[in-house]
Amino acid sequence: MKVKSLGLEDPRVGNVNLGILAWEIPWTEEPGLKSIKRSCHNFCTAICQDVTYIELKNLLKSKKIMLIDVREPWEIHEYGKIPGSINIPLDDVGEALQMNPKDFKEKYKEVKPSKSDNLVFSCLAGVRSKKAVVTAISLGFNSAQHYAGGWKEWATYELSEKKQGN
Repeated sequence: MKVKSLGLEDPRVGNVNLGILAWEIPWTEEPGLKSIKRSCHNFCTAICQDVTYIELKNLLKSKKIMLIDVREPWEIHEYGKIPGSINIPLDDVGEALQMNPKDFKEKYKEVKPSKSDNLVFSCLAGVRSKKAVVTAISLGFNSAQHYAGGWKEWATYELSEKKQGN
């Protein structure tokens, strides 16, 4: 898979302040996998769609999202996960979102999301989840967002709420 850096000077992006100067975005020429070459408009508009802790809690309660944790399985086993999330490591996100529904269900024990479903990606602290959003948007999942605070913020808030409740 080829990787290109996309900076503010890139003519495909124009003069948009992404807040990120050296993002590495997968640009693939591999057969059967879609490229994000023509998705820069979606990339630019979607990259800023962060979900806060409170918004994420409400979305999870409403069951109107699929929360995908893109950390490695060992991280989840060692540190924990946000309840209701499924684990798809970052390197597997593109392939997972292109799987047929039967294979997705078998591997992840969840119904494969449709391109119109609301997806929220999380990781440890928001870096990998941003990359997952770019991948998802490039594949047509235009309602993809990310929880910028990640597991670190979630665990801090949850611990604080438990202390206040006791």
